[in-house]
Order: sequence, then structure tokens, then C-alpha cells
Amino acid sequence: MAGPGIEPAVECSALERRYGDVVAVDGVSFAVARGEFFALLGPNGAGKTTTVNVLTTLSAPTSGSARVLGHDVVERPQDVRRSLGMVFQDPALDDGLTARETLALHAVLYEVPRAERRDRIARALAWATLEGAADRRVRTFSGGMKRRLELARALLHEPGVLLLDEPTLRLDPQGRRNLWDRIEDLRRDGMTVLMTTHYLHEAASCDRVGILDHGRLVALGAPGDLIAAMPGAEDLEAVFLALTGRALSDEPGRARRAPS
Repeated sequence: MAGPGIEPAVECSALERRYGDVVAVDGVSFAVARGEFFALLGPNGAGKTTTVNVLTTLSAPTSGSARVLGHDVVERPQDVRRSLGMVFQDPALDDGLTARETLALHAVLYEVPRAERRDRIARALAWATLEGAADRRVRTFSGGMKRRLELARALLHEPGVLLLDEPTLRLDPQGRRNLWDRIEDLRRDGMTVLMTTHYLHEAASCDRVGILDHGRLVALGAPGDLIAAMPGAEDLEAVFLALTGRALSDEPGRARRAPS
């Protein structure tokens, strides 16, 4: 955890993102310390992915600001991208490439020094237990293999922050456990990790969580502290439901319309 006076790894200040008269993110402020494992939670359409899109420079804030390792997402987008390793909610791999080619392309795009590329790629394949599949086309991979390759690719350029958008979505229990073990290893090594997830038992092991609802941050703190502060709550799911309600939500329906 970062000490006093050390700039946060990730910081959002009064962040707002609108699409016409729809407010997807509404004045969200939080900071993630260096070395912290932080989760953003919320129902579908609560603003999690929009916040991630702003942090990764895929979407510009309407107002407020966001910074990654001190780099403003609007003023210094290239520095932000180099500082981040990203695993998106939906697979973002070229099925026609091999695992080795996937990593090699990433190494070029992120300007990994030529002299280091072969060794880094070999270590990444070993870390992801994909050495035996290094020269197979990605289209032949299982969902778990693709996720491990995406995580290895995200780490290849040695980013300071790892951002994971629903990283275990659509994985079977074995694949989810394997990926989670790797994330836990990164955490123990001091990597700053910010993730979104629908799996509250996963979020319960994070250092802190932020809960979004209708684009607003409705809770922020360590899971144990949030549970203790909610009368009658026995776990993080009870806190989540108390704050966001039990009604079923559709992705377009959670965002709030701005006052006319």
C-alpha cells in the first residue's frame, strides 16, 4: 500500500461521462493506492465499464478528471496506455494468430526493447502455462487458455497498473480458479490491480471495493468495514443488495437521465 504523500496509482475526481442526456458516470471520485487490489462493483449499467473506458482512454470524460500513475487520461493518453495492462470483458484476440505471434505483436506495439522480446515472450508463455501451445492458432484455444494469454499479453510490457474488466466472466470453475490464482500471485508481488466483477466472493478478498449504482459511488471501503457498517449484513452480497436494490436491471436502464 502506498504511504502518505505518494501519488495514487489511479485517481478519479468528480468524474462524469454523459451520452446526450444520459448520465453514465455521475461525479465519481476515488483513488487506488499503489500496490492496492481494488474492485468496482455494481449492477448492469451502473457505470463500471464506462469508468474503465475513461481510465483506458477509450472514452473521454465529459467533466472531472482521471489519472493513471500521474498521467491525465485526456492530456497524456499515450503515457496512460503504456502505464496500463488491460484485460477486457470480451476477448480481444486475433484468432488467426498463434499465441507467440500475439505476444510478439504486442511487444512491437508497446515498444518492448528488441533485445528483450524473445526472453519476455518465453517467460510470458511459461507463466501462462502455454509453452506447449505457443505455436497453435488462438482459434483452437479454450476460454481459459485465451484468458491466460490475454493476461500474459497485458503484462508483457511491464505496466504499473493492471485493469481487469470482468476477468473471470464465462470461465468454468476450473478456469476461474486458475486465473484467480494468477491474479493473487500478482497481488502478492505488489502489482496495483483494479478490476470490475459480478462475483462478490472474489471482490470480498480485495483490499477495498467501490460500489456504483446509477452512475454514482454509493459505498467505498474495505469489504469487512462495509459489512460491519451495514446492520444485519453477513457478507458483501447483503451490503450490495441493500445499497443497489433487488430489482432486476437491464444494461440501458441503469443510467440516469440528466435533469432537463
